[in-house]
Amino acid sequence: MTTLVISHPACLAHEMGEGHPERPDRLRAIERALESEAYQMLARDLAPRADLDAIARVHPKDYIEAIRAATPKQGLTAVDPDTSMSPGSYEAALRAAGGALFAVDEVMSGKVRNAFVATRPPGHHAEVANPMGFCFFNNAAIAARHAQAAHGAERVAIVDFDVHHGNGTQHIFWDDPTVTYASTHEMPLYPGTGAVGERGEHNQIVNAPLRAGDSGETFREAMEAVILPDTYHGPVPDGLRCHRVSNLIQAVALLG
Repeated sequence: MTTLVISHPACLAHEMGEGHPERPDRLRAIERALESEAYQMLARDLAPRADLDAIARVHPKDYIEAIRAATPKQGLTAVDPDTSMSPGSYEAALRAAGGALFAVDEVMSGKVRNAFVATRPPGHHAEVANPMGFCFFNNAAIAARHAQAAHGAERVAIVDFDVHHGNGTQHIFWDDPTVTYASTHEMPLYPGTGAVGERGEHNQIVNAPLRAGDSGETFREAMEAVILPDTYHGPVPDGLRCHRVSNLIQAVALLG
């Protein structure tokens, strides 16, 4: 088995304006890096469109329709102070969510060992019925719910290591004992959530905030001393250390 890379050119058609930090060049940079000879052995496939029923496990159908209806025929439409839609945004969002669903299917069926989904827009700031922070659909949450509904996963862990805290993912699973959400992130920083004391209704939220300039060793300590023990609810299995955290993440939920 190998690693599967999932992407789609439609994700390059999502625009949020000249100079916006969440822009197509972010995905192009990943694509250029993956052109290296070191990655030529990876399997590759295109992200399908997400089935709306799969998205609706997380987001209400009227919210999904509102996002579709907000898509402009031309130009840009702002949906919050930081987040805009262009004519290609809805299609890109469906592909991003669909890539996460496809990755879960391929990993859970044993066809690949893990998967890396290189898509945009991102998702971890999107709440149940609220787009924010460049995000429309919460891709990691949609993937986690799919692992449960389609593959019978009893418990799912989402490990988030973005510089920003995934307030949306935390919000969605705050009172769900079947999903652990764990995050390292810089603090204080947007969106202002992610304090150590934010633990969820069932003590299944794990936040390990870091400071600007913290070293790689500090990040490793957060993973090994906080994230992994709380995610496993016990001693970390032998051999599972920071160099394997990416496999854990990619095997279950995908990035936000």
